[in-house]
Amino acid sequence: MLPRAESFIEEFRLKASLRALERVKAFISHEAYIGLRNLLEMRLYGKPFERKNISSKVAVAYSGGSDSTATLEILRWAGFDAIPVTAKLPQMSEDTIKKIKEKGAILVDVPGYLEEMERLMNKRAPICGRCHSMVMSAVEKKAKEIGAEILASGDMLSVGSGSIYYNGNIVILNLPAFLALNKKILLEILGWKDYKLSYGCPLWREAVKRAPIMKRFAIQRVLRELRAGALTKDMARELIIDILKA
Repeated sequence: MLPRAESFIEEFRLKASLRALERVKAFISHEAYIGLRNLLEMRLYGKPFERKNISSKVAVAYSGGSDSTATLEILRWAGFDAIPVTAKLPQMSEDTIKKIKEKGAILVDVPGYLEEMERLMNKRAPICGRCHSMVMSAVEKKAKEIGAEILASGDMLSVGSGSIYYNGNIVILNLPAFLALNKKILLEILGWKDYKLSYGCPLWREAVKRAPIMKRFAIQRVLRELRAGALTKDMARELIIDILKA
């Protein structure tokens, strides 16, 4: 499932992830540690490993998009008991919720979410950072309730100690970043050949109508992901065009 790293940058990031994994070793089970190390060594050295069930629970912050879906599929493929946990947000369509439930996701509410988003939008302030923190807080709470020792996400940008760390409550694993996987590889893993890239959720698009300056922040994020190698030039171009049309 996982291709061997081909570039110096990928190898550098993977070796940083190996060091970061050692720093959280005391906070996860031995079998979870071995499972994550196996994934890293497969990426770094092309080293195959015997896949077997890992009893340790991993909650996956799941949105149904490509990054979180690939994260879920990789962990399950590696043998982890990966449980998708989804924050139920007002901007989600019924079709999206149906697809998420088909993956066996646990839906959680985010207290005060809509009120906080409305407050920020009325101030013409950015909403994405606050949205992310509220969602992750709710998902983390549920992760602890179900006995997960790791909370995984589909973030691609973190490097080294930012890709896996103990936050004082649970181990956070940004799996694509941990394995130095970019969007192109994630889509290939999923087999999503006709996946249409788009930026932001319906709520973000509503916020942009009130404060068009937020398009600038969105473009800056896309460019950060491009510089980090998380996106190809064509992907970045497609996303920026989509942002400008919002």
